[in-house]
Amino acid sequence: MTATDDLIAAAEAHSAHTYHPLPVVVASADGAWMTDVEGRRYLDLLAGYSALNFGHGNRRLVEAAKAQLERVTLTSRAFHHDRFAAFCEQLAELCGMEMVLPMNTGAEAVETAVKTARKWGYRVKGVPSEMAKIVVVGGNFHGRTTTIISFSTDPEARADYGPYTPGFEIVPYGDLTAMRQALTENTVAVLIEPIQGEAGVLVPPAGYLPAVRELTRERNVLFVADEIQSGLGRTGRTFACEHEGVVPDVYVLGKALGGGIVPVSAVVSSADVLGVFRPGEHGSTFGGNPLACAVALEVIAMLRSGEYQARAAELGERLHRQLAELTGTGRVTQVRGRGLWAGVDVHPRYGTGRDISEKLMDRRVLVKDTHGSTIRIAPPLVIEEEDLDWGVAQLRAVLGL
Repeated sequence: MTATDDLIAAAEAHSAHTYHPLPVVVASADGAWMTDVEGRRYLDLLAGYSALNFGHGNRRLVEAAKAQLERVTLTSRAFHHDRFAAFCEQLAELCGMEMVLPMNTGAEAVETAVKTARKWGYRVKGVPSEMAKIVVVGGNFHGRTTTIISFSTDPEARADYGPYTPGFEIVPYGDLTAMRQALTENTVAVLIEPIQGEAGVLVPPAGYLPAVRELTRERNVLFVADEIQSGLGRTGRTFACEHEGVVPDVYVLGKALGGGIVPVSAVVSSADVLGVFRPGEHGSTFGGNPLACAVALEVIAMLRSGEYQARAAELGERLHRQLAELTGTGRVTQVRGRGLWAGVDVHPRYGTGRDISEKLMDRRVLVKDTHGSTIRIAPPLVIEEEDLDWGVAQLRAVLGL
């Protein structure tokens, strides 16, 4: 038995089996590379589902965290702390908004957005009590809380957790007619991922997001963009909505906002929307804590330079150009995505997504499968050009090309 075997066996024995991780045990990481307990190095082409946009152990972020660790890490929201105002002000400015409601995880931020939309609907729009509706789209992934899985279309995420939270209507992704028909006087929000990550990095049809944005304006409905995975540089823009010229009413952020160091999430909107809350109506002990704010402030400063967005755009073109070449071989049926983010559908005769992921792991490349024969590629934005090329070369080799 190796150290890897022992650690995996212990994990299997003592942790609930909610994940089926690849059989690799990471001990350290730097940039786009991870090293396991046996000393083997792996190229990370997942980046913690975009939580690690700036790479493992980014020195700017680590130093910001270290400096804050020596000062104060938690006050709760019972008191002010000296990093909070700057965090809220600068994140609002980055988003072109006015107010921030900080939380911790992405699912918490989505739950907060749901509560925000409902409260806005009752207090501002005038929807009758208990009648608020939120429209979502099929194939969505917004988290795993009871309320969120209530509007999931993924049987694995949803099965055996009922009774489910009411108040949601699901329409097909990309179907503008269905969206139009779903909006009523009691609709308070449309909640949508500008690019669906878990579904396989699905990019909406051209013009779909702007049309939904116009519909929501016409019907006095909030457009809520879940940019937890797609935002903060991943697609070559600060927000994926920018590719379609869309500015939502509400941004839901997470993952990369914490720099891969601490969980940080937020709902960002106008004062008209977030101003509906009064003291005691929502909160979080750890939300907006000093350590989280210190790290997020450094993330915001890095994004302001535009360097990471430009890098994702440039390397993304290189990635998609190389992946597109695979579609002519019969081994890959489709490639989707934007920037340094891609969903690759492998022909089933060459294996499931899990099979391909395991074969890539054997060649020291780490990716994640989703939905049958699809793998997701989302390297840290700091990946070197030659490493990206090498990673795609390993995929070619696995496919027998």
